[in-house]
Amino acid sequence: MRTGDGVPDPVAGLRLDRSSPVPLHRQVAQWLEAGIASGRLPPGTRLDNEVALADSLGLSRPTLRQAMRYLVDKGLIVRRRGAGTRVGQPLDLPAPVPDSSYDELRRAHQEPTTRVLSLTAGPADAATARTLAVPAGSAVLTVERLRAVDGAPIARLTNWLRVGLLDLDAGELEHTGLYATIRDAGIDLHAARQVIGARPATAAEAELLGTEPGGILLTMERTTYDQHGTPVEHGRHVYVAARWSFEMSLLTP
Repeated sequence: MRTGDGVPDPVAGLRLDRSSPVPLHRQVAQWLEAGIASGRLPPGTRLDNEVALADSLGLSRPTLRQAMRYLVDKGLIVRRRGAGTRVGQPLDLPAPVPDSSYDELRRAHQEPTTRVLSLTAGPADAATARTLAVPAGSAVLTVERLRAVDGAPIARLTNWLRVGLLDLDAGELEHTGLYATIRDAGIDLHAARQVIGARPATAAEAELLGTEPGGILLTMERTTYDQHGTPVEHGRHVYVAARWSFEMSLLTP
């Protein structure tokens, strides 16, 4: 759907869930973020008519402004005097998929071991459904793994994938990486978006990872996309900070 001036309607198809614990401004932001990642809202798309957007969704202008501010803070949209608000250029969009920890360890001539803690199918909660761009309640696979090197646990890995995307076997996942399994199924992991942080370990995490409660864990959330901009999987991982670090190559604009 396009607006009267030929610009794609950025909120076409969005149905706000006013009973959800997810704030309305975050629901709008997540919808727009998914549209940017998928290419539905390509770079340069104008988003400057906030009054019309708020009215079409039945929202107050401050609520809509919160959503836009969230996207500006993430670098997904840009505001420039005289040019209005637009979707950012490709430099601001998902980068090529980084290697998995399994691939990185093998490249460093180490032998990672993996224990599958669980592999289950069940309905997606609202946040996971939005991230994977599927209807709330859709069936998703959840796989939880413990990765170790030389007997020392380094990470607990949790991933969500749409049911039917590929067949996952717990035994296979203990001998190869998830990304390799996805690629072997003919799925192109074309781009990714990730957020890295840190927090203290809970008692349960400390016991699983062989560290102290309150010890520092590195956190990483990553969503991968195929060549069409469709989300493939979403991961939420924690790493023992004393046993893992993230290395990135950056290009200057």
